Amino acid sequence: MTSNGRMAWLARGLNAWGGLTRPLNTLQPAAALLARLYIAQVFFLSGLTKLRDWDTTVALFTDEYHVPLLPPAAAALLGTAGELVLPVLLVLGLAGRFPALGLFVVNAVAVISLSEIAPAALQQHVFWGTLLAGLAIYGGGPWSLDRWLAPTLQRVR
Repeated sequence: MTSNGRMAWLARGLNAWGGLTRPLNTLQPAAALLARLYIAQVFFLSGLTKLRDWDTTVALFTDEYHVPLLPPAAAALLGTAGELVLPVLLVLGLAGRFPALGLFVVNAVAVISLSEIAPAALQQHVFWGTLLAGLAIYGGGPWSLDRWLAPTLQRVR
C-alpha cells in the first residue's frame, strides 16, 4: 500500500469516527442534565424522608449510622441539610462542582457509617458516587446556570 493509500484509508477512518462522535457530542448537555436531575432526586427525597420524622432520623444516626467525629444529632442535621440544599444547587447547575463534591462526601459517609450494607445498596452508592465524580470532574455542562452566568462573572473580574 502506498503512502497516499494509507493516508486515504486513515482519512476515511477518521471521517467515520467523526460521524459517530458528533451525534454523541450533541448528547452531552442532555446527559449531564439527566445525571444532575437523577442524582438530585435521589438525595433530595432522602432528605425529605429524614425531615418528615426527625426523631426517627436522630435515632438512626444514634443507633445505626455511626458517622465518625460527629455527635449523632449534628450528623443528622448536617446530612439532612446537605441532602436538601446541595441537590437544588446541582439541578440548577449553580456552583455545580461544589454540590457534586458535597453529595459525593455525603454518599461516601453514608457507606462508611453503615456497619452492614447490602450488596445491592452498595452497588447503588457506587453508581451514585460515579455519577457525582463525573459531575465534579466535568462540571454541570452547558445547560447550567454556571455556563449562563460565566460571561457576566468574567466581566465583573
